[in-house]
Amino acid sequence: MGMGPGTQPCVPGFFLREAGAMGASATNSKVDFGAHAVLHKWPSLAKQRRPDRESYQVSEGTLDACISAFMEKPPSTRHLYEIHTTAQPPLVTGILSPEHIAELARLREFL
Repeated sequence: MGMGPGTQPCVPGFFLREAGAMGASATNSKVDFGAHAVLHKWPSLAKQRRPDRESYQVSEGTLDACISAFMEKPPSTRHLYEIHTTAQPPLVTGILSPEHIAELARLREFL
């Protein structure tokens, strides 16, 4: 599905206009970037996640700090990371995927 004019992604699979139409009022949603968060990394083999292993903590701090730490990682390794934080519906889930983190980083000045 392509993005229409004036439509911006907010979370994977959702767009601001669509989220608003679903009653989520995403354009008026505020995200607490000062919330506690932990950046995790998955063990890897040949740059692929090891599903037989548990992720481990890389850093701990605010959601904003963890997003910044994630964005400093090389793009080719970002798929190995995720952020664990308190859910803030509708835009923030308890475990943020790499795609979700990148979208929040891009939109944080608007949220």
